[in-house]
Amino acid sequence: KKIPWFLCVFVLLMDSTTATAELGWTIHPAAGWEEVSGYDEHMTTIRTYQVCNVFDGSQNNWVRTRHIRRRGAQRIHVQMKFSVRDCGSIPNVPGSCKETFNLYFYESDADAATRTSPPWMENPWTKVDTIAADESFSQVDLGGRIMKINSEVRSFGPVSRRGFYLAFQDYGACMSLIAVRVFYRKCPAVVLNGAAFPETLSGAESTSLVVARGVCVPNGEEVDVPIRLYCNGDGEWMVPIGGCTCKAGFEGVENGTACRACISGFFKATQGDHECLPCPINSRTTNEGATNCVCRNGFYRTDSDPAQMPCTTIPSAPRGVISIVNETSLRLRWTAPQEGGGRDDVVYNVICKSCGGGRGGCTRCGDNVRFEPRQLGLTEADVRISDLLAHTRYTFEVQAVNGVSDLSPYSPQYAAVNITTNQAVPSAVSIMHQVSRAPESITLSWSQPDQPNGLILDYELQYYEKVPAEFNSSLFRSQTNTADIRGLKPGTIYVFQVRARTVAGFGRYSGKMYFQTMTEEEYNSSIQEKLPLIIGSASGGVVFIIAITVFIIICPSILFMMRLSPGVKIYIDPFTYEDPNEAIREFAKEIEFPCVKIEQVIGAGEFGEVCSGNLRLPGKREILVAIKTLKAGYTERQRRDFLSEASIMGQFDHPNIIRLEGVVTKSNPVMILTEFMENGSLDSFLRQNDGQFTVIQLVGMLRGIAAGMKYLCDMNYVHRDLAARNILVNSNLVSKVSDFGLSRFLEDDASDPTYTSALGGKIPIRWTAPEAIQYRKFTSSSDAWSYGIVMWEVMSYGERPYWDMSNQDVINAIEQDYRLPPPMDCPSALHQLMLDCWQKDRNNRPKFSQTVSTLDKMIRNPASLKAMTPLSSSVHLALLDRSPPDFSSFTTVDEWLDAIKMSQYKEYFTNEGFNSFSVVSQMTMDDILRVGVTLAGHQKKIFNSVQSMRAQMNQITSVEV
Repeated sequence: KKIPWFLCVFVLLMDSTTATAELGWTIHPAAGWEEVSGYDEHMTTIRTYQVCNVFDGSQNNWVRTRHIRRRGAQRIHVQMKFSVRDCGSIPNVPGSCKETFNLYFYESDADAATRTSPPWMENPWTKVDTIAADESFSQVDLGGRIMKINSEVRSFGPVSRRGFYLAFQDYGACMSLIAVRVFYRKCPAVVLNGAAFPETLSGAESTSLVVARGVCVPNGEEVDVPIRLYCNGDGEWMVPIGGCTCKAGFEGVENGTACRACISGFFKATQGDHECLPCPINSRTTNEGATNCVCRNGFYRTDSDPAQMPCTTIPSAPRGVISIVNETSLRLRWTAPQEGGGRDDVVYNVICKSCGGGRGGCTRCGDNVRFEPRQLGLTEADVRISDLLAHTRYTFEVQAVNGVSDLSPYSPQYAAVNITTNQAVPSAVSIMHQVSRAPESITLSWSQPDQPNGLILDYELQYYEKVPAEFNSSLFRSQTNTADIRGLKPGTIYVFQVRARTVAGFGRYSGKMYFQTMTEEEYNSSIQEKLPLIIGSASGGVVFIIAITVFIIICPSILFMMRLSPGVKIYIDPFTYEDPNEAIREFAKEIEFPCVKIEQVIGAGEFGEVCSGNLRLPGKREILVAIKTLKAGYTERQRRDFLSEASIMGQFDHPNIIRLEGVVTKSNPVMILTEFMENGSLDSFLRQNDGQFTVIQLVGMLRGIAAGMKYLCDMNYVHRDLAARNILVNSNLVSKVSDFGLSRFLEDDASDPTYTSALGGKIPIRWTAPEAIQYRKFTSSSDAWSYGIVMWEVMSYGERPYWDMSNQDVINAIEQDYRLPPPMDCPSALHQLMLDCWQKDRNNRPKFSQTVSTLDKMIRNPASLKAMTPLSSSVHLALLDRSPPDFSSFTTVDEWLDAIKMSQYKEYFTNEGFNSFSVVSQMTMDDILRVGVTLAGHQKKIFNSVQSMRAQMNQITSVEV
């Protein structure tokens, strides 16, 4: 970009036309140049030098100016006005007549020249140029000669001494030197793009560019890069880089040359070119230059509320609370408050108080009371409450709160309801312990129900062999919380459940708990081991052995009971089980082989083939399933690793997590059955449908993935290999997270190499957070980094992250804070979310709950997705060098199609006669449609590449011309 010419400045060093007396320049020889008075083209009297010794041969006439100080200039410009007599118009002129003269300069720190020094010869003088007249004069009328004045400008440099002399050499011309102006050029002081630039001298060469650093105008701040302008050799400002914008609290005026403070009642929250905004409703400013508006009394704004959002207040109380009591359970419903405080984030809290009749009045309910879906932060005006005490009076306060309730000094507004519970059966027993066991007996104990709801009369224990399940179950009654069950089979696993009884009846059975009797061999072996201890110290030895035995046996059962406890949803690592098959039995449903019908092979997995097929369970309709099979000849470890994925997947229940239908382990081949996802993996699906979806549809897919990851995070499960290839898509475009094998990492092959860390283990480098690569630190935060890469894959329609960069180059780039640029047509809000996921400090990355909330807001407000991200200067150019390929590097059209990843259309181009670059470069969008390219994304990619090819060919043609 070039600044307007009128911003150039000329500085005169000498002007012969301003002389009021003789110039007094030095002449050599004395019979050469002569100083006379004359007239310029405006008939103004001036002092000139003339010479006309054309009839004398071998002329060498010099005239030298006085010493001229350069005043810091590095390049000097000389303007000469002169007239020259046409040699042809002079009668009998000899052949030595000339119509040109020479210009020289000589540098000197002081005015030390004499009549003989410097010598009158080219060395030590430096020749600037030979000057020729554009027009010479020859006519003569009654008034005398009619002269034609020429004007020429010559430049020289660099000059470094304090000053210089000019000399003009005549070697046989009839001419007059009418005027000489000596000057230099400089770029003037200027205010541009919000920055002030100082006066700057031009460079020493005509092509020189002298950089000048700018300084922001008062109350301005730099944007991105250092501010600078370049002064060229002609004293013109060029190439403005960077600029300043007014800081927060100030707005630009006078075409951006000044920053003015926002007036009272207006504010500006951030630096930028935008104007000050009026204060939102219920807020005000306290002075000029405000960066935000202060909320009025009784109104508030949260830290996450934008500065332009009106200040809001707390909501009024909920209305019309209705209670429905069922024994010791309760359902509350209510109507939203009449006033939401100006916000749309109103939620509800339910406070439970037990008023049992003591002198202490009502007290907060204990943690045993259950609320569904939860007690605090309810988004719906409906809650179910259970596990209350029977025949007890309760008060429930339903509070309405919003985002600013915590900022208010007042308690939330609420509506209260009083209820009294009815008679109820006891709650379920939460945990059962094995006290001892023998080949034919097991002794058990259990805790009293958390809520007995009366006097416990007795307990009923139900038990049966695990295989065959629930056949021939037996009952045992006990008036205490212990039972000694006899008549069992040696070495057999039994399922036990217990329930308590009051006058109101039986409570619910506890969760199923598994205990195994001893085999005869185990019993005999234990007796032999105990015998020395019994002899030495009977009581102490027996207690110790029983304690150790109880711990070893019940540990997996405790883990399982934790899993079944109400409200507990924590992932259990199947590898913590001593017997991995036990984990399979706990978390995966066994399916009989005849219920499964394999239709076709659709892929290959790490352990065997992946097929599609049908599952038909007794009494249920047939469904389509995906089937992973374990290849023949497997080892026991391979079988365990293969089935571990089912043990993991079986613990999850979420619409965005792939659903496990069951396993086949009692026959070959061993199989894992999951729901069938018609569109396959997300990366392949996007590549096949390049450009076919709206931004909202893509954000919907991303929202589903984030919701699934939030669920896994809440379960304390870390995925470690989140990538688009491990996301499956069904026919309704629902995205579901899959691939939960802990050993599932990328194959080490040429097509997709992996980086092996110093600590061992294969890691998918392009998707993995820096701390996980370097220290094997896998957390939900490292999954958040991977989710940012998945976002980039989705918005680029399945493009490979970091393209063809090597894994080591990717690691080095990330360490230097380089991040992937926004894909084409990617909204700025989505790219910003990606950058948030790629924060170096894992603690600064967004939680998946925050990501889901952010995407929900985008979906509710599609206008936020319209702003597109330009190529940001914060992303290093090394990662942005994705320029179209140079077609001159290819010999055929097929090679060009391979380079732009459109090789599937080779035959289409050939059939339609587009088999040379000259023909392809003239293609229009109609031609691309005629060839058979129907996908909008592919059309755009090919058309853009054709335009690039056309531009390159035009450039080559212009160079040849």
